[in-house]
Amino acid sequence: MALSWLQRLELVLFTTAFLCGAVAAAALTRTQGSFSGSCPLYGVAAQNGSSLALSSPSASSLCYFVAGVSGLLALYCLLLLLFWIYSSCIEDSNRGPVGLRIALVVSVIAVFLILVTACILRFGTSSLCSSIISLKIATSCPEAQKIPWTPPGTAVHFYNNLHNAETSSWVNLVLWALILVLQVVQWKSKAAPFRPLEKGDPEWSSETDALFTPRSPLS
Repeated sequence: MALSWLQRLELVLFTTAFLCGAVAAAALTRTQGSFSGSCPLYGVAAQNGSSLALSSPSASSLCYFVAGVSGLLALYCLLLLLFWIYSSCIEDSNRGPVGLRIALVVSVIAVFLILVTACILRFGTSSLCSSIISLKIATSCPEAQKIPWTPPGTAVHFYNNLHNAETSSWVNLVLWALILVLQVVQWKSKAAPFRPLEKGDPEWSSETDALFTPRSPLS
């Protein structure tokens, strides 16, 4: 099956979206694991001697939600890529109007969910960093990574991981928005009504000339 250039571009965007979603989910999961399962987003840090501790973490479900959305959408992109590779190599299948409508609905939901998760990462990380800076033990979150945390080994590269998760989420949002635009363009092109030929059309003139113009006799 020969895919159109719009579908090929869509698959390229899905491939990149898969990578971004996987990076975001892995980075946040790694950060939550370094805090012994506690969610640092919107958390409050406290000073414990010369070290830091996460005194008031957020509900673990908040991090589970953000990581789950990123991971499930990445899995959706992967399955979709495998399906189209299988269809292109083995079967002669094409996405009909119903499949395109379903893809549009999924893309709209995905854009909304990724926007929510990106905002949670942005403001949740900012809230944690503000809490750390207010203790005056560090001037920035990157600097706070060099300070020991309680218990030992906690919060290893926590800011780098949260920053990577947030950046991947914003990039993922742009990619899904582009995917949505491409799908809308394909839907409009398939939904364009058929218009019969009229007398003013060049095709009409060529067809009528061929029918009504007498042919010269063979020599």
